[in-house]
Amino acid sequence: MTRGSFHALLDADDRVLSGDARFVQLNDRAGGRTGAGLALAAVGALVRIARGLRVPVARIITIGDEDCDGEWHVRAVPGEDATVALAASLLRERPTTALAPGAIVAAEPPADAAWSWEVDAGLRVLRVDAAAVARHGIDPVAVLGLPMTKLFVLEARGDGAMPLLEAISNVRDFAGQAAMVRASGAHVALAGRVRYDAAGGFAGFVGGVYTGVAAGVRDGLTGAFNARLHRVLRAPLDTIIAQAESIGAAADGALDPHYRDYAADIASAGRHLLGLVDDLVDMEAIERGDLAVARDAIDLATLAREGTGLLAARAAERGVMIAPLAGEAGALAFGDYRRALQIVVNLLSNAVDYSPAGGVVRLRARRRDAQVRLIVCDEGRGIAVHEQSRIFEKFVRGDDSVPGGSGLGLYIARRLAQAMGGSLTVESEIGQGACFTLALPAASAQAPGEQDQQQAEDR
Repeated sequence: MTRGSFHALLDADDRVLSGDARFVQLNDRAGGRTGAGLALAAVGALVRIARGLRVPVARIITIGDEDCDGEWHVRAVPGEDATVALAASLLRERPTTALAPGAIVAAEPPADAAWSWEVDAGLRVLRVDAAAVARHGIDPVAVLGLPMTKLFVLEARGDGAMPLLEAISNVRDFAGQAAMVRASGAHVALAGRVRYDAAGGFAGFVGGVYTGVAAGVRDGLTGAFNARLHRVLRAPLDTIIAQAESIGAAADGALDPHYRDYAADIASAGRHLLGLVDDLVDMEAIERGDLAVARDAIDLATLAREGTGLLAARAAERGVMIAPLAGEAGALAFGDYRRALQIVVNLLSNAVDYSPAGGVVRLRARRRDAQVRLIVCDEGRGIAVHEQSRIFEKFVRGDDSVPGGSGLGLYIARRLAQAMGGSLTVESEIGQGACFTLALPAASAQAPGEQDQQQAEDR
């Protein structure tokens, strides 16, 4: 292997099983060693994404090494036994200590931006595209040296976070910062790449401005996200699924059973990818901070019955029974019907998948403390206490031995519940199954004595 590439193999717990000399050199200098956990944090994040998605994933990652930082193209390929193989190629290097005092390592502005800007470590404007800012009524000379906030009004996401401020705290690139051009009132999205000083410290950002998105921030993606996905992924996947199902149905004549099975596998994989596309669309809308949800009176008991109907065939195939809903009184809540049903279907789907053959999934609808709660319980192996918060994170799955899933379902479900003014929680013990509770604001007053009765039932 050359200095410009490396290969390695990690086990299911991100421990280094093997690696070539270049990988060992980089990992050892970061504090790791063969047989122990991976020490290259950015590479570890890529490994977990690939393992969670169960597909090869590639990224450009910066890895520091002695007197230079290298930009590496790293590809992570998950194996069937949860191992992950790494292969990387060095794209370019930049010095970190050999620069003259006060020198700045230049950065290119983000791609596809309408116009660019540059600020120092104090977020004072160093450069702007003169013609672009002039169109917004800004004097390109007068703005130089002024705080960035004189040029843009920064806007927080729905969860109160600001990507630019987070990027300063972590000294990293950012995207998806909602902003308004102060002089013209135009809504834009900002992205930026870190500038480094001679010692490798933070020296500001080289940034780009994305226009034509109104209030919608594209978190690193520009244009109509859904339209692109439809053109690039949804339409071809629909065709693949339709063709595979046609082949499997032997519409053109008798077919070898093996080929029928192949066609079924292709159609199943296509549907899985379509589900992942939908998850990515939801995740993009959620993290943009402008997800719109309705506030209507919905009946969680009705949603539970509909979700049960949708999952009936899947449950029967796995030998799992979904028991009839218990405790249906007072199940009216405020929320978005479609989004709430999406959460219920996700919870029921997980419960069916994680239940053993012969297991029972139970549902209860309860009202307490001005909330209506739908509880979905399975008889699976349970979730350890230390894992119960992690399963709501992106690309984290409770049990990788269960096939399918992207690790986004519970993350999206919880964020949707929060967007509706509610919550999604879990209670579980190893060997005792898991109970997920969707809580939404109650839509009507509770009858006298009803709360005490239901609390008694809970006990």
